[in-house]
Amino acid sequence: MIRFIISLTIAIFSFVTSVFGQDITGNWYGKLEIPQQKIRINFSILKNNNTYKATMDSPDQNAFEISTDTTIYKNKKLEIRLNAMQIVFKGTVTDSIIIGTFSQRGMKIPLNLTRKKILAEKQKARPQDPKKPYPYTSQEVFFVNEKANNIKLAATLTLPKYVKNPKVVILISGSGPQNRNEEIKAFNHRPFLVLSDFLTKNGIAVLRYDDRGVAKSEGTQKGATTADFATDTEAAIAYLKSRKDINFSKIGLVGHSEGGLIAPIVASENKKIDFIVLLAGTGVVGSEVLQSQSTRASELAGVSPEVITFNKNFASGIFKIMQNAKNVTELKPKLTSYFNDFSKNMDTQSKSYFNKIVVKQMIESYSNKWMFYFVKTNPQDYLKKVTCPILALNGSKDFQVLPDLNLNGIKTATKHNKNVKIIKLDGLNHLFQTCKTGALSEYKEIEETFSPKAMQIIVNWITKL
Repeated sequence: MIRFIISLTIAIFSFVTSVFGQDITGNWYGKLEIPQQKIRINFSILKNNNTYKATMDSPDQNAFEISTDTTIYKNKKLEIRLNAMQIVFKGTVTDSIIIGTFSQRGMKIPLNLTRKKILAEKQKARPQDPKKPYPYTSQEVFFVNEKANNIKLAATLTLPKYVKNPKVVILISGSGPQNRNEEIKAFNHRPFLVLSDFLTKNGIAVLRYDDRGVAKSEGTQKGATTADFATDTEAAIAYLKSRKDINFSKIGLVGHSEGGLIAPIVASENKKIDFIVLLAGTGVVGSEVLQSQSTRASELAGVSPEVITFNKNFASGIFKIMQNAKNVTELKPKLTSYFNDFSKNMDTQSKSYFNKIVVKQMIESYSNKWMFYFVKTNPQDYLKKVTCPILALNGSKDFQVLPDLNLNGIKTATKHNKNVKIIKLDGLNHLFQTCKTGALSEYKEIEETFSPKAMQIIVNWITKL
């Protein structure tokens, strides 16, 4: 959904010995260049009797040793297949180079492997990244979440100079493991670092923290749901209230994406929260968010209407089962039965892709505790209980959290609240960058990290409260 994860399937490959007996053991390095992105691919090949086995890593995505199917090596021709993801690698081995092509679902990309290690590209600072020395105080702090086995969370607190009793906001990141800057390494952007800098320069204190299990924070993401992450935010609030050296006049929550769901979850129970800002926050049930996201992403990618309709019908059946299931244990056998029944009406080619491996992966994905909770959760249940002021912003070109669908949902759920401001910002994507189409492929190429117009709206609204 909202998760900023670019997946490349990684695997362990088995190599059959070449009739020429060429030594291909050891490490091989290459770089897969896909639209708007370059991903390093490393192979480590070992020999066992007359067969070869290798592990494949993608260090840029922190993915290592994920298994695949078979590989044939004959007459210096190497062919690797991963049926579950419809991946085929074909290469010709010549001396210290393997010249090849990586294919997936009809898309072919050159991929050449050499013995020379490829180092990570040094990330360049974006124009909006703040530079030291900062014109405000920046402190590294830690706080404990007593509801999560007393895990210690690491954070940065920035305080404006010469502002007595400043208002303070807690930044809540979107889904997936992210550090306090909400850094998206694949796109080389740090939205929370830029937003924090802008807010603090304008007299608003900011606390931003590493997600549990990320960077300097303890704990783990595994098995945690949105409700669990909400307790991390509650721990951050408790920490701010415990500070004896700083008197904050107001405490607010600024949540991006899934953080825009966490903010009303917390504010619906904690009446001491003075305001919340929802940045591309969801306003409808999770299954509808995912369904609409998938459809719009497919449209931007040029997928045919027939395929989009097929995927929509298939996903609708999955979400219906998830909505009716009481728990994950009950969900798995029902999904298995659904997938088996659905595949009976597929043609031969489709069935070859929809194999046992694919089915198992899909069941595990949809049976994930986070996914199960998100699909069934309706943010309106919490928004209806929020009494503090709310600012909801969304970009008109956001394909991950569709603006009209979700902003209307927020509007409907907050009719009881007299202090709600909802704004659709023209020409901005899910990251609040000024863009052309809003497609994922643009994220990295856009130099702007966060629209100054959007940040100024946030500052003006908070200041006037």
